[in-house]
Amino acid sequence: MTENDYLLAWGLYALAALGCLLVGFRLTRWMWRWLREPLRVVLAVLLLTPTIIDPLKESFAPAVAVIALDLMFKVGNNALRAASDLATYGLIAFALYFLFVLVRWPLEKRGRERREKAEAARQAAAQEEVDDQPFAADRRDRYSDPQPLAPAGGRVEPRL
Repeated sequence: MTENDYLLAWGLYALAALGCLLVGFRLTRWMWRWLREPLRVVLAVLLLTPTIIDPLKESFAPAVAVIALDLMFKVGNNALRAASDLATYGLIAFALYFLFVLVRWPLEKRGRERREKAEAARQAAAQEEVDDQPFAADRRDRYSDPQPLAPAGGRVEPRL
């Protein structure tokens, strides 16, 4: 296998892995975030972890493929090395993910509090505006009440 064939094979695998990653993202988008994100991390680790298959030539292959081929066909002894690489990269990926979660958590909490304060201020301003209008209680929103009250001493005309 020449160097160009090796690079072409890795390029095709990278393209296929990114396609599988996108499909995995689409399949997990309906889940809760605390379940969706770790599943996406596991999927990315499984698809994107390389392992060395020939230390002399410095040849790498996808760890999942090496494990599958070694277990199915019993052709080599690289399954334990590939599993070790998967575990190592998985541990690193989850450590980075938990660091990301720890940074994101207080930021989201602060943003949620800011939105709640803004909503409360907006409601207070709307209530103050209603209190400033002397006849606001007599008026009704045309879309909130399906059957408006008839004005005193007047007739009710249908709305179109």
